[in-house]
Amino acid sequence: MPDIIVMFFLLGLVAGALRSDLTIPKAAYDILSLLLMLTIGLKGGMALHGNLHWGLVTEVLVVVALGFAIPLVLFPILRHLVRLDVADAASFCAHYGSVSAGTFAVALAWVEARGMPIDGQVTLYLVLLELPAILTGLWLYRRYTRGQAPEAGQAAPLWQETLTNRSVVLLVGGVIIGMLYGYEQGEGVTVPLTNVFTLVLALFLLEMGLVASETLRKIQLRHWRVIAFALCAPPVLAVPGLLAGLWLGLAPGTVVILGVLTSSASYIAAPVAVRHAIPQADIGMAMLAALGVTFPFNVLVGIGFYNYLMNYMVAL
Repeated sequence: MPDIIVMFFLLGLVAGALRSDLTIPKAAYDILSLLLMLTIGLKGGMALHGNLHWGLVTEVLVVVALGFAIPLVLFPILRHLVRLDVADAASFCAHYGSVSAGTFAVALAWVEARGMPIDGQVTLYLVLLELPAILTGLWLYRRYTRGQAPEAGQAAPLWQETLTNRSVVLLVGGVIIGMLYGYEQGEGVTVPLTNVFTLVLALFLLEMGLVASETLRKIQLRHWRVIAFALCAPPVLAVPGLLAGLWLGLAPGTVVILGVLTSSASYIAAPVAVRHAIPQADIGMAMLAALGVTFPFNVLVGIGFYNYLMNYMVAL
């Protein structure tokens, strides 16, 4: 049977498909996402407490390189095979080069439930992949629309939207706080938050199921290339993450999570940045692919498949 937290996602998906009146108030969803991001950051920071070393520099450089490389590889595929225009291709590069914090949370719970060892710095990968990918996607748009793109004066809002995004602030802030205080010094706050992590994630996935169901209703026959890309991209994009993790000698749980991250697509930070920097892009189509197709694929079958794929690579 699937993990119980995945069942909450399926519940939301079914409820949405049946057009149930089940809803989670926006204020409650905002609190859930805030707690989720902050707790993920804290968990990573606490694991880093007293464990910082120069070896992290190599990991940081490799992960950042993935964040820049994936959008560059995807762009010609999106232009010539998926047949998107420049604005939408650049938008998809930003979304699929970036990462899904929700998928990360599910993957983290998945590997922890199986007792797989995890490196503390795994939370940092969220930020390290997100920022380069978004910047690369927007650079591609400006590179291929010279004379049509917005003036350079709009670069400041891009940096501001990306660096001050709520998810980034909570994740980075949580990592710093957890790293400074560790497991024991801040136990009055960290223990309650980590204890309810799975419950918060389950409720968050319930809402994601409802949203995904609503998004899937918008699928039309003309979207078949986009849907095919959204289904085929995750297992392909997981490979460089898995290979990088194995090459760096990371713990098995960390390798799986890195593969999950490179296979995922952003539906929070990237849409915010793209909406401001590429007004011609169809954000709805990107959300249809990222949240309506790729997110359910990764949550329902992707994580287990990437674990199998990692073990197969190790056995070779």
